[in-house]
Amino acid sequence: MDLNYTPAQQAFRQEVRAWMRENVPGDLPDYDTWEGFEAHRAWEQKLGDSGWGMVTWPEALGGRGCDLFEWLIFEEEYYAASAPLRLNQNGIFLLGPTLMEFGTDAQKARFLPRMARCDDMWAQAWSEPGAGSDMAAIRTTAYRDGDHYVINGQKTWSTRARWADWIFGLFRSEQGSQRHHGLSYLMVPLDAPGVTVRPIRQLNGLAGFAEIFFDEVRVPVDNRLGEEGEGWSVAMATAGFERGLMLRSPARYQATARRLAALYRAHSEAARRDPALRERVAAALAATEAYALSTYRTVSLLAAGGKIGPEASTSKIFWSELDLQLHEAALAILGSHAELDTAEARRWMEGFMFAQAGPIYAGSNEIQRNIIAERMLGLPR
Repeated sequence: MDLNYTPAQQAFRQEVRAWMRENVPGDLPDYDTWEGFEAHRAWEQKLGDSGWGMVTWPEALGGRGCDLFEWLIFEEEYYAASAPLRLNQNGIFLLGPTLMEFGTDAQKARFLPRMARCDDMWAQAWSEPGAGSDMAAIRTTAYRDGDHYVINGQKTWSTRARWADWIFGLFRSEQGSQRHHGLSYLMVPLDAPGVTVRPIRQLNGLAGFAEIFFDEVRVPVDNRLGEEGEGWSVAMATAGFERGLMLRSPARYQATARRLAALYRAHSEAARRDPALRERVAAALAATEAYALSTYRTVSLLAAGGKIGPEASTSKIFWSELDLQLHEAALAILGSHAELDTAEARRWMEGFMFAQAGPIYAGSNEIQRNIIAERMLGLPR
């Protein structure tokens, strides 16, 4: 792994930085409100129109044809500019790379350019009642009827599904199949007859999730990604992008770490009364840089022709617990002031509440530790 940037990479960084300086908007409303959703979608469309929607995709599909090193550079400049959180994360970071790997040319041309501009907003539909981190327990059915699938069942905890146009997920397409066999990976429009979306409120009171009900919903076979009954392998590729690289770039945590360091300096007189706080801040900053270096190592591996395997679970555990570490340190610095209704306190408290979900979404950390034990260490089940 070469830690030096090439002249071309340095020029790319300057290009991104200049564009962000000219175009990043001020603070937008929370994207779990209708007003905030529309404002964030307008920002995504502006990004897409300039080729920044997803820089690693080919230009013909709405991107810039960049490699993963340039994507990391883009992310670093994006967060350094305090640009808005990405609205269509499930689409561009999870489904998009999966389409690149498993999609037909027609599917790529149909979905990716619209995804890059957030013309289509996507939500993930893995979890069901009784099938959370254990995706192999999925029971929602999608039985074949000619050139359509007919879907019946329920999905839950679908992030951003309240505002989404489409979902992607696993459905049991083979009657009588068990566990990871007989599943198909389908893309379903949420305006299809028979679909009902019901919002679920999160810790901050906003409806950031939804449950989705399917009653004889007909979906064309052309909306299947990969082969029929082989959805598990496609979904595992999506999970690799989610846990190991795309969903949570190091830049997200580096930006939080910079804010944490600034917070410590601003409250240094009070913080110095507790020497342990300095150690907590230093440990959080060091962990942030360790995650960044680990991600550059992963990208170097991919650039050399390697693949992301079960080690993605180690990354998922690390970034989710790092988020908690950063925000817990911030609240320790703020002390009782964390409960005040100030912009600073609200931002840290919102981040702290969101961080609680990190060890659960993208596969709970308990499940990730089982994967590490069984598939990396060879321990018995």
